[in-house]
Amino acid sequence: MSASRVGAPSLVELKLHAVDYTPMPGAGRHGMKPNSRRRIGRDTLTHKVLSAWFNMSKSTRRLILANPGEAYLLFLLILSDLAFFLSWTLKAVIVPNEAGISLISVEIGLLLLVSLVGRTAAMYFFAMLAGSVCRLFGGFGSWRATRIAVFWAAFVTAPFSVAAALFSVLFTNLEMYYPIFGAAWISMPPYWFGLLPFVWYLSVAITQAHGFRRVSPIFMGLSLVSLVALMGGMYFRARGMI
Repeated sequence: MSASRVGAPSLVELKLHAVDYTPMPGAGRHGMKPNSRRRIGRDTLTHKVLSAWFNMSKSTRRLILANPGEAYLLFLLILSDLAFFLSWTLKAVIVPNEAGISLISVEIGLLLLVSLVGRTAAMYFFAMLAGSVCRLFGGFGSWRATRIAVFWAAFVTAPFSVAAALFSVLFTNLEMYYPIFGAAWISMPPYWFGLLPFVWYLSVAITQAHGFRRVSPIFMGLSLVSLVALMGGMYFRARGMI
């Protein structure tokens, strides 16, 4: 063997020590999985909420068929309770305008955390009552299906209530430069904008849960109940009872 070939690696050794750059099975360009760039997966709550905003009926049907556990439903409800607490805290405490003070005082705002338990119980009761009323008019959804619809609607519309509160904060800051934002017809609507999406999505969800053909009857009924509750609250507050 010549001196020039002493110590030179053989062809077999080169093959054994070659770096393997072959992508893993199912990997795309540069070895990345095709779905690695997808920021919002189909199984995430964010994707489900966004889908519900555009097709609440299909989203509710899919959730009912999935038959989630009671712990999962309670989790959704608690999250909506926290959004409720956050929105009213923003509107009553962080935004010290006349509209916020007239609706809820700072002292009551500090007690909203305790009211989360009351809201949770009220939502369970509302689901039972709504299911009973719907069955009287030909609905065939169970209390569990109605509960899924109600809790899902509350969770899906929670961002709207927080967004309404943020608009209140924005209007209050703009009032320092543009006094027109302090007018009641501008400062008051954000306090109720969160209610309208809730009534609509709740109507769609209950319609799907009970197999009704049209959403309008339930939407009209819930709108009437909301209006009566609002007028009743304003009346009792004017009388100093609440």
